Amino acid sequence: MEQMRLAVATDDGENFMGRHFGDAEFFEIFEFSESGYEIVGRVTNDLDEEEGHADPKKAKGIAVILREHGVQVAAAKVFGPNIKRIKKHFVCVLTGHEKISDGLELLMRDYPEIIAEFEKGGERGFLDWRNR
Repeated sequence: MEQMRLAVATDDGENFMGRHFGDAEFFEIFEFSESGYEIVGRVTNDLDEEEGHADPKKAKGIAVILREHGVQVAAAKVFGPNIKRIKKHFVCVLTGHEKISDGLELLMRDYPEIIAEFEKGGERGFLDWRNR
């Protein structure tokens, strides 16, 4: 796989936010590989916040929105209980970085590991890279 699409949960476009992935104001969409990355869009998260914590409808809504944009990888500082649903569709990467640019450097560096996890399909876990 030459490159993948990544959704980053953010409120300001520069930093990972400290809330659950699905609570982001929007998702920055990047194409990335081992050799670089570029932003290709922004998706506003307009899902109804009235849904309860860990609501399966919210997970499904986010999956639909991100799949429409060709996303294969989701990155955030925090994922909620819906990670068990989201990881069936995307490689979920937990990062300890504040700045999105720093997180992207990590994803580029460890790209083969992301590919290996993606290829597991519905059986994939998540990548906990908070201490990298």
